[in-house]
Amino acid sequence: MALVPFSRPGSPSDPDDDLDPEAPATGEDGGGAMSFLDHLDELRRRIIWAVASLAAGFLICCFFIQQIFDFIMRPLQQMLPKGGTLVYTDPSEAFILYIKLAAIGGLILASPAIFTQLWLFIAPGLYSHEKKWAIPFVMMSSFFFVAGAAFSHYIVFPMTWRFFVGFTTDYLTFMPRIEPAFSMYMGMLLSFGAVFQMPTLVLFLARMGVLTARFMLKNTKYAFLIIVIISAVVTPDGGGVSLIAMSGPLFVLYLFSIGLAWMFGKPKRIAD
Repeated sequence: MALVPFSRPGSPSDPDDDLDPEAPATGEDGGGAMSFLDHLDELRRRIIWAVASLAAGFLICCFFIQQIFDFIMRPLQQMLPKGGTLVYTDPSEAFILYIKLAAIGGLILASPAIFTQLWLFIAPGLYSHEKKWAIPFVMMSSFFFVAGAAFSHYIVFPMTWRFFVGFTTDYLTFMPRIEPAFSMYMGMLLSFGAVFQMPTLVLFLARMGVLTARFMLKNTKYAFLIIVIISAVVTPDGGGVSLIAMSGPLFVLYLFSIGLAWMFGKPKRIAD
């Protein structure tokens, strides 16, 4: 049985719809529907290209690993009490940290290529006029991912780090290990990069007619509750400064997304 990728309710099913210039393409050549195995093969190819892009970014970052290390770890050390320093207790811990630093740098560097592969996988199931949004999708996805990562690095993580450092007393000395410290940093950075994709997701759901500004505005209170829950789950202190620092910008992004859905949403067709 032939399948059309990512078909949506209300998609044309009549044979005459092949003449519709806005009908979704079915296959790379537009010459037929993609089978289930074709979907798997397409997914495999896109994953290979995405991994290759990530590997290229990783190798590039390896040449600048000391600069990346100083950029991320030096601010953490400077916020420690006077004389404090980051430590490692396992012989391989510092080496693995360098590998992770190159990997996270490579991910940010390769994000446009990765989002391009995501678009190329989704594109066969879209209408021809929707495929024109390829460049905006890649640019918005990359921009908001980097913006979320930057917001975490410059604002949220330093606030959270100072919160934990603040428990130092005459009887308690904060001497964090580099592995859990960087794991917390990386977790927050990836979380912010992911949740900052909200405007991109809303924009394209609105363009497909799946989501409307009116629906989002009507359910704002539920959205706020979900945002707080998500923030509590992905932030390390659960109910402290990082929760507030994440939920506040996310709610602003939600309001911004409502504006995008209102401006670029799929217009309603007037009944004949």
